[in-house]
Amino acid sequence: MEEILNKYSLLKDQNVPRETLLEFESFVDMLIRKNDQINIISKETAKNDVIRNRHILDSAQIIDFIDFNSKNIIDIGSGGGMPGIIVSIMIKNMERNLKVILYEKSHHKCAFLKKASKDLKLNTVVIKKNIFGEENLDTGTIMTRAFKPLPIVLDLVFKNFKNYKNLIIFMGKSGEKVLEETLNSWEFDFEKKQSITNEDSFLLNIKNIKKKIKN
Repeated sequence: MEEILNKYSLLKDQNVPRETLLEFESFVDMLIRKNDQINIISKETAKNDVIRNRHILDSAQIIDFIDFNSKNIIDIGSGGGMPGIIVSIMIKNMERNLKVILYEKSHHKCAFLKKASKDLKLNTVVIKKNIFGEENLDTGTIMTRAFKPLPIVLDLVFKNFKNYKNLIIFMGKSGEKVLEETLNSWEFDFEKKQSITNEDSFLLNIKNIKKKIKN
């Protein structure tokens, strides 16, 4: 167990229980096995240590911004389940009654997400649809990672969600520039969190999205 704790040492400040870490390891195994059959994540990152750092740890840090006073969370463009499956594992072991809804349009990735959810006994719903075609969505937290650029995600939330509490989005190396440019067209309250896995990246916790009216 000490070896597993060391692998996830970057989460020490979040007091993640060992049950969660063991389920992270189970999910890593599922991901590697499935990735040998179909392309869930890139082949370059489909190695245990790389998956932990680039995908699992990176996704887990989102938990600080999750709104726990809602009935559900929506992960848009869930892909291989990062952050949706990771957050769902954490919520389960926190004994919170919160459903994670995963939107993913790929048939093969949806099949993987459903099987992983079933095997890990997670409270998830996998929806095989293009999120851009949905309307009047109602949720607590919206989260997205490696999906679409910030302006496109803001437009999606503004148009397609009737109710939400907050939007969490991962920002990469050019994140500061993208944020500055986006604020020319959009108004929103935001909080930044430095990434624990990459010094050039950060998370944005966004609320109260409004489109600026052009003169």
